[in-house]
Order: sequence, then structure tokens, then C-alpha cells
Amino acid sequence: MTAWGRWPYIILVALVLLGATALRVADPFFLQALRLIAFDSYQRLDPQDYDPELPVRIVDIDEESLKRIGQWPWARTTVAALLQNLFASGAATVAFDVLFIEPDQTSPEQVMKRLTPEEAKLLEPLIAGRKSHDETMAEIVAAAPTVLATVLNDNESSPSLPPKAGFAVAGDDPGPFVPGFTGRSNNLPILEDAASGIGAVNWIPDRDQVVRRLPLIFREGDSWAPTLAMETLRVAQGASTYILKSSNASGESSFGAETGLNNIKVGAIEIPTNPDGALLLQFRPSNPDAFIPAWQVLSGEFDQNEIDGKIILVGSSAAGLNDLQATPLDAALPGVEIQAQALEHLIAGRSLIRPDFTVALEILFVLVVGVILAVILPRISAGSSAFLGGVVIAGVFLGGWLCYRYAGLLLDPTYPALAIFALVGAATLYIYRSVEQQRAEVRRAFGHYVSPAVVDELIANPDRLELGGEVRELTLLFCDVRNFTSISEKMTAHELTQFINGLLSPLSEIILKHRGTIDKYMGDAIMAFWNAPLEDPVHARNASLAALEMSAKMVELNREWKSQAEAEGRTYQPVGIGIGINSGNCCVGNLGSTVRFDYSAIGDDVNLASRVEGLSKVYGMTIVIGESTFAGVGEPALELDLIRVKGRSQPSRLYTLQDALAATGEQMKQLVPDHEAMLAAYRACDWEGAMSAIARCRSAGVATLEKFYALYESRIAAWRENPPPPDWDGAFTALEK
Repeated sequence: MTAWGRWPYIILVALVLLGATALRVADPFFLQALRLIAFDSYQRLDPQDYDPELPVRIVDIDEESLKRIGQWPWARTTVAALLQNLFASGAATVAFDVLFIEPDQTSPEQVMKRLTPEEAKLLEPLIAGRKSHDETMAEIVAAAPTVLATVLNDNESSPSLPPKAGFAVAGDDPGPFVPGFTGRSNNLPILEDAASGIGAVNWIPDRDQVVRRLPLIFREGDSWAPTLAMETLRVAQGASTYILKSSNASGESSFGAETGLNNIKVGAIEIPTNPDGALLLQFRPSNPDAFIPAWQVLSGEFDQNEIDGKIILVGSSAAGLNDLQATPLDAALPGVEIQAQALEHLIAGRSLIRPDFTVALEILFVLVVGVILAVILPRISAGSSAFLGGVVIAGVFLGGWLCYRYAGLLLDPTYPALAIFALVGAATLYIYRSVEQQRAEVRRAFGHYVSPAVVDELIANPDRLELGGEVRELTLLFCDVRNFTSISEKMTAHELTQFINGLLSPLSEIILKHRGTIDKYMGDAIMAFWNAPLEDPVHARNASLAALEMSAKMVELNREWKSQAEAEGRTYQPVGIGIGINSGNCCVGNLGSTVRFDYSAIGDDVNLASRVEGLSKVYGMTIVIGESTFAGVGEPALELDLIRVKGRSQPSRLYTLQDALAATGEQMKQLVPDHEAMLAAYRACDWEGAMSAIARCRSAGVATLEKFYALYESRIAAWRENPPPPDWDGAFTALEK
């Protein structure tokens, strides 16, 4: 990503992360729903196992019991018999998940109320002195540890009764955090007075009406009311007091903030809770081994070992009694079984936990991972970004699952997953857009300079592109048309345009084919260079190969133009080119003004390449290369001269490529030794030896060197008249640029 695109990207990432944080703080319904779906999925994947060793059983007023004994409510004498059989079988504590609000209508005094005065007078002697059925049940309730149920409500006409246990609060008042009511549905006073405990059976389902937690404590006016499972646990231990430990209690770290309940202690058991005093339940599938039908208890047809020493909860699984609740595992689970499973949690000391800090932890996780991803994503492809995002999201769900599986800790995977998905999606789209803009910029910047293949390589590897000026070793090529002025004078403007385009187009294609960059067109001339914008380790060779192919192309073009001229009856003038190549360190990059610039190269070696091209006409050569190019060309070359150009103190050796001489192998084999001998004699001021060597060179029959040897003959003639100084280094000084 370029610098211009970095700040918008940073702002985008910051906005996504801030938005994700705000979303989690607001915690809208859809986010809650997704979180609960994830937590429910954990429970369905790995539910709690049933442990028969836990001393909790359910006496079920099931459909068969209703069929055998009659519809509910049963006579209190029947309930008393049930209770008596349970205690006789060794039950430690019995808790009822049913209410006894109204008097037993089968009790004698209640029957008398429904008789006529005459009928009542006849039966009065028979029932005189007999106990009511409610009194009979109350005696059994009072004789053994029994817990009755109550339903809390906001009906102030139903006054609250004094609790059966004391409550001690350590720390801040947890009242504002705990669900509260102002009244309750009371059992018959005779039964409530006899009971060892009273526990609430209120449910606080989530918005989808699924029970996932059980409040262990409620506010009831100015007092407290335990839930049925909690009160049963207290009675079973013989405890008399609940200790509510809240924020800022001794040993509780809250840093001065009021954060609600931390735990509740009853007897020897201390239970961690949510701030509202709720227990998060890890449900198990319903197991028939935990149930004993009520009719079997009444008939004595049950295994007493299933009762002895156990805590018994009496309730109903019958659909008609409307005590069925939805849980993560079941669409309709009896309320009494939820109480029983909660009691198992309390006894076993297990529960799911979701401390307050988990919200901050999830937000912090999103921020940290988001920043890390934001740093990584611009450095990888869109496909890799999607894969990485998927891996992180999968890791979030796996991490949440492992925390649930091995620590009972509920961490929300959905919020981080959504936030990461949004971040990766937004970042990938932005990066894709930036990359497309960068590609378009590269195409605009280099589409006319380099071949499509090089443009594609630049796009695929933008890190290899340096748009600013830099010093780099380049190989530069200048190509010019010989005798262009005389050729152009014979053409109209339209013909000249067609000629130039017809000439420069194929030559340019050859340059691009060999990975060259076209710097500019200067009338009939081309300037190109290699090794920028992309690095080219064999730039000198590629430039030389391009020059050779350009020379060959001119032969082909001249053949076509000659045929065309003959067909039109015109006199044809052959077209020649001169190519100069030099290598060296140059400054290359976007050069120009703030309003207009080109990707170009400047430097002393650029100027030398231009002068080398000009000298090609002097030597009568199509291609002339500099000494530094010769060092990296890897092609057979013939040395031409040691020349000192204007503006440079050091002389430069010049060469021509042997393949450009249109000579056979035998010709070159004969020519090269004599040519080298000629240059050696010339630089040693051995004019006779040099002339003799030139004669031998001419005998090789290489026609393209005729003008070159004539040049040396004229130089030798000049030196004979005006010999060079004694310290002459053999270099010829070019007087013109």
C-alpha cells in the first residue's frame, strides 16, 4: 500500500474497531441472540453427564400417577402419605415444586361446607374431632425437613412472610442487581409454619423464553427470598443463614465499584454467582434414572436405595400441569428437573461462569487482533486475507469451545467473529480498491514505456517499483534515422507521419519485447533504457539483442519499402539507422515539474550513449556500444576505438557487435587478429604497421567495415603530418557532441 493510501486505511480500521466496540457496549438484541445460540450450541455439543452418585432424585407426578391416583390436586392425606413413605425410606430432605395455596377440598370440614344444613347435621357426629387433611399433612411436614415452594409476584395484597433463614450481607448492597418482587403466592399458613424452608420457583428466562440460568436469590420487599434449589440445599445441611458476598467485601476485588453479588455461602458450600445472583446452568439430558414415579412411592413399589440419604424433589412432568420450560437441550423440560439439575450443580460445586470482565476481555481481544490483522492484511493477497480471516474466526470459536469444555467459562465467539469478519471484509475491499488504483496508476505511468508483460510484472510485484528518483545502473540505447532530413524533404506531412509511425512502431515493439523501457521519442529518434523500472540482471545483453533485432528489422523494412516504391514507380532511397548503447549509473524516476512529468533517466552516461549513437555514423556502423556495455553483453564484439568525448576527461573504448557486421564465421576468423593488430600498431604510432594491418583486414572482405578502415587511414595520414605528443594514450578526441 502506498503512503497516500495508508492514512485512509488507518482511519477505516479505526472506525471499524470503534464501531465494533460501540456495538458490543450497546449489545443489541441480535447480538445477544447470536451469543445465546453459540452458548446453546456448546451445551448441545457437550452436555453435562448424569451422575447417579449425586444425592438428588425426583418424585414425579407423571401421567401414569395421575391416571392411577386421580387428577391433581390430590388429597392432602395422599400427599402426606407420599411424604411419610419418603421419610420412612430415609429421605434426607423433601422439597415440593408444587404449591398448596387452597385448603384441601376433600377435607371433612370442607365437605361440610358444601352440604345442606340437614346433611351437615347428620354427618357432624361422624367428623367431630377429626383433623383436617391439611393438619394431617402439616404434622408430617413439621416432623421432617421439608421445603415448600412459593411464587414471587408484585401483588402487594399478598404479604410476604418472614423468611425461614437469616441473611448476612458482606460488602455493598447487592439489592439493585438482584431481581425483586413485592409479594408472593403463599401456601396455607398451617403448611408454611410447619415447613423447614420456603423456596421460590420463579423463572427468569431470556428474551427467547429459554431458561439458561437460575436465580439463587431474589429481593422480596425489604427482605430476601432464596430459590427452591438453594433453600433445599440449606435445609439439607441444617444451616440457618445465607451469607451474601458482594463487591468490596473482604477478599473481593472490585476497585471500589459496585458490581453486585460475587458468591453466596450456605452451610459449608460457597457458590460463585453472576452479579444478579444467578447460576448459569450446564444442562444434562433428561435421565429416567433420576425419576421415581409418585404412584410407586405411594404403593411401595420402588427401590428404597434410591431414596435413602437422598434429597427428594417432588414435582410433575405431566403436560397438563403446565410446569414445562424450554432449555438449551429441551424444548419442554419439567421445572422440577431444572431445580434438581441446579441442586446437582450446587452440591457438585460446578456451574458455567461468565464474569463481568469477559465483556472487556472480548472487546480487548477484538482491538488487539484487529490491529494485528490490519498490519498483516495489506501485505498479503485478497485470497490470503480471506483465508487468514477464516482461520482467526475459526480460532475464536475453537477458543470459546475449549474455554467452555475445560473451564466452564463462557466467552462469546460471535461478537469477535462478527467484528473480525467486518474488519477483514472492509480492509480487503479497501486494499483491493487501493491495489486497483495502484494498478491503474502503474498502467498510466508505464503503459507507453514498457511492454504489457513488464506492466503485468510491475502490477504483480509493486514492491519492486520505485516511482521516485533513484540512482541505478542502466543500459541506454539511442536510435536515430540516417539522412532523415533528405528523406523527409521528399514527403508530404501525411506521408512523413505514416513513415515515422511505420518505422518507430516495429522498432519500439522490439525494444519492449526485450524488456526495455521507452523513455521518449525525439522526432525520428528513440531513447530507451534497461534495468528500470524493474531490475534486469542482464540489461546490457537484452539491450544488445534488441539492437541486433532492430538492425535486422531494418533490412526487412527496406525490402518492403523498396517493393512498394517500385510498384508505385518511385525512386527508392534506402533507410538506415544508427544505434548507440552505453551502460552506467544514472538517475531514473519521475522527472519534470509538479504539473507534468515523465519516467525518464538523466546522467553523464546518458549523454555518452547519445554521443556513441552519433559516432556510429562516423564509423559507418549500425551498432556501437560502450565499454561498460561490452563487459556485460556476452556477445562477440569487435573493438572500434578509444575515444575521448567533449566534457569527459577519461577516454572510452567503443565496440561493435560482430553479429551486426553481416560477416561469415570464416571472414571474422580471418579478420579479428589483423583488426587487433591494426589497433595495437595505431596506438603505438606504428603507422606503417597499422596501414599494413588495414590492408590485411580489407582482404577479409567484410564490406560493412570499409568506411571504418577508411576513417583510420585518414587519421593515420593526419598523424603523419602532425604526430601526436609523446605521452599520447591512443585515444582520439571527438570535437563535436
